[in-house]
Amino acid sequence: QVRLAESGGGSVQAGGSLSLSCAASGYSGNPACMAWFRQVPGKGREGVAAIPRYTSPIYADSVKGRFTISRETDKNRMSLQMNSLEVEDTAMYVCASGDRAICTLHPDNYNTWGQGTQVTVSS
Repeated sequence: QVRLAESGGGSVQAGGSLSLSCAASGYSGNPACMAWFRQVPGKGREGVAAIPRYTSPIYADSVKGRFTISRETDKNRMSLQMNSLEVEDTAMYVCASGDRAICTLHPDNYNTWGQGTQVTVSS
């Protein structure tokens, strides 16, 4: 059974940094796409960043230049470095994986989800 487990997150003041990690287990190979989504109560999931197996990552406009997604493909691990955090970045961050040919920031592209880790940014 494929599982995703997030770690990291926590509380930080605006302008600070946090790092998230996601470890995938149960894969016989490695997923075509891995991504980070975030969700706040009352809103849908927002795609933050996605990284294909071997090509360049994509980012939501709201995090470009501040967040960096990376992936250790051979270890099925993914990270998200978040710098210059803003209060608006406060959310539950969830790791996702999928095997569609094209990586996007749409949740329909992914079929496996982690439990999430909370990120809280205070002013």
